[in-house]
Amino acid sequence: MDEDRVFGMGDEPLAAPTWPALTEAEAASAVAATWGSNGATIEWRSARPLSATVGVRTGSERFVVKRLPSALRDLGALAEEHRFMAHLRARGIPVPEVRTVTGSELRAAASRNDLGQHRFGVESTEPDSVGGGPADHRRAFVYEVHRLGEGDDRYRADFSWTPFRDIEDAAGAGTMLARLHSAAEGFDAPARPARPLLASMHSDVIGAFEWHIARRPALATFLTDRAWRTEVPDLRADLTTVEPLWTHGDWHPTNLLWRDHEVTSVIDFGLSDRTTAVFDLATAVERTAVDWIALRDGGPANVRTDQITALFEGYQSIRPLNHAESQLLPDLLPLAHIGYELSEIDYFLTIPQEPRNAEIAYHDWLLGHLRWYETPEGHDLRTLLHDLSAR
Repeated sequence: MDEDRVFGMGDEPLAAPTWPALTEAEAASAVAATWGSNGATIEWRSARPLSATVGVRTGSERFVVKRLPSALRDLGALAEEHRFMAHLRARGIPVPEVRTVTGSELRAAASRNDLGQHRFGVESTEPDSVGGGPADHRRAFVYEVHRLGEGDDRYRADFSWTPFRDIEDAAGAGTMLARLHSAAEGFDAPARPARPLLASMHSDVIGAFEWHIARRPALATFLTDRAWRTEVPDLRADLTTVEPLWTHGDWHPTNLLWRDHEVTSVIDFGLSDRTTAVFDLATAVERTAVDWIALRDGGPANVRTDQITALFEGYQSIRPLNHAESQLLPDLLPLAHIGYELSEIDYFLTIPQEPRNAEIAYHDWLLGHLRWYETPEGHDLRTLLHDLSAR
């Protein structure tokens, strides 16, 4: 893959990145400031478009450095995710340790340090936060520096809506998801506020739109002249019968590390929130089992019923669904993506200011997904979930 390109939203499979690439000096500065390890060198770059991420080595240690716009995640927002990660780690879930530093802290450290520009990679011609001028863009960014998780990152080059390589991987993912949900019990933090790019859970389509419109002014303006109430199907789910639970929110193979078919590390908790256990199962199916790219282009859905079955068998071998969860899951599936997609539209409008991507997200990934669940194939998938969850 071309390291100068990232995954696109739809016009092209690969696109120019929104955010400046992490420099080696910048990544080394973040590692030194958080873990005290010097001399980090970049080994790989991620093609994920919503942040700039690299893998680095420093001596015998490896880290993953992720730079996010502070308008997307400030230290307070990251702390919400990191507390959940720490809770899971303390209960035996293999989640890599992480530390954070802001761009302004890196700048201040550079000015204090005798090594100055050499150690902390300060350059006078770095782009600013909107990619234009000779300002220090790190003032507008925050850095997460994760210890590299155990296992093979073999899905790293795959697009997020990618099926598992085989049914054995699907079963392994189901097993780890059940372990994670059992470990998540007792973490009682409240639901997160309406931040950009969050996988919030909703009981109906109209209510989801109204909830986000009330909290996201740019999204409200975007939808003002659209007949969205007549464009969306009337889909509902009764959430009152299940217990709330903090969940991963983005369960697909690119967020897992592997040894053979066993999941050995769980990464990327950026969408984690207080939802319910079957929300993660619905998300896993939504992310991996339907070929949304082919559907957008007029092709078949290519629903992977074999992988869905394996995922559920792996999950239920550890944590069988109760009756309320079994009843909810088929209704929740069409709604699993809506909270994230509305927040993604808002993100494109407010942070990178990419209205074309907001249009793609609305037509292809929001309306397109909702409408497909009203087709015979969509109904068949929901019936399959009903049958699997009732076993």
